[in-house]
Amino acid sequence: MKLGILALQGAFIEHIKAFDRLGIEAVEIRLPAELENVDSLVIPGGESTTMMNLMQVFGLIDPIKKLDAKGIPLWGTCAGMICLAKKVHNPDSTRVETLGLMDISVRRNAFGRQVDSFEAKLNVSAFKDGPFPGVFIRAPYIESAGKNVQVLAKLPDGAIVAARQKNLLATSFHPELTGDLRFHRYFADMAKR
Repeated sequence: MKLGILALQGAFIEHIKAFDRLGIEAVEIRLPAELENVDSLVIPGGESTTMMNLMQVFGLIDPIKKLDAKGIPLWGTCAGMICLAKKVHNPDSTRVETLGLMDISVRRNAFGRQVDSFEAKLNVSAFKDGPFPGVFIRAPYIESAGKNVQVLAKLPDGAIVAARQKNLLATSFHPELTGDLRFHRYFADMAKR
């Protein structure tokens, strides 16, 4: 199995290290040709507008959409979740371009600025062995999810912070910044299937 990590900007190295700890090969993806032999793709946290602009510049948008059309698993963390979303509510009212793949509406910077970052213990429906340590850094959350979207985790106030839609996985937090490998294992299992 070969996992791709979009390596244009953001926390891609941390994802590679997490998969490495699981003994799974993860490769950096920067060009369309590098997507040809991957079994899945992670779109990491970073800055969603910058990431979408770089995807456009490097000609990656259509190839990533083709991966989705083939049912190849895609996982967006934080900014990556914004990139996957069909709709984005942006507090400063500027239009946000996305891949438009996952039937979710996302609110950018939902919890405030960098200084408002926090950690929370999350009950994840896919994990039966205790809470997951969610690291939220200028994080978005899912305001609404379509009927085919499975909600995996919410904060106590009801904000949706993890979801899955068939081959698409989205987390508003950063699993790669914790020592807990359960989300990386869960995604790798999606790729194996």
